[in-house]
Amino acid sequence: MNLGTLLRHHRNSNRLTLKAVAEKTGVSEGFLSQVENNVKSPSVGSLMKICEAIGVNPGDVLDQLQNQEDLFLIRQSEWTGVEIPHTGFATRRFCPPEVRNTLDSAVLFIEPGSAIPVRKNLKNGQEVLCLLQGTLELVHGDKAIRMVQGDAVHLWSQPERQMVSNQGQELAVVLWVGTM
Repeated sequence: MNLGTLLRHHRNSNRLTLKAVAEKTGVSEGFLSQVENNVKSPSVGSLMKICEAIGVNPGDVLDQLQNQEDLFLIRQSEWTGVEIPHTGFATRRFCPPEVRNTLDSAVLFIEPGSAIPVRKNLKNGQEVLCLLQGTLELVHGDKAIRMVQGDAVHLWSQPERQMVSNQGQELAVVLWVGTM
């Protein structure tokens, strides 16, 4: 996680708008947005004002940055015993939402006869699917591709015209990575 993502997380947790924080700190909403999106870095003085406005201790924020995880691991042994709900699929994400600012990644478990929904509201999103176990059908635009264990695909997301389903007889396990 980076400073901007952490500040946004704390601001949202305290249900504050950019406008409210801007008014409390005397900096513009645009600057705050750039800080949260890691386009600009605040001075120490501005960081202290922002932290005070969002109700967090600046030292705690810096400790969180220093002590954050920078490696996330899902072992193959964790694939067994996955409880799949009535939706027919389960997702094991590699890292928590507040850390995902560029990439999202997960191991997906899809039961036979089930499909996984496509991410919505993406613009120029890209995805990689690598089938670790089982079979899948990927519908992407006008194409339908049958994938078997070991197959991988890199695609530009088409939320309105895309679906991943398990047409096979066994659980499908997929490594999935997508841009945010």
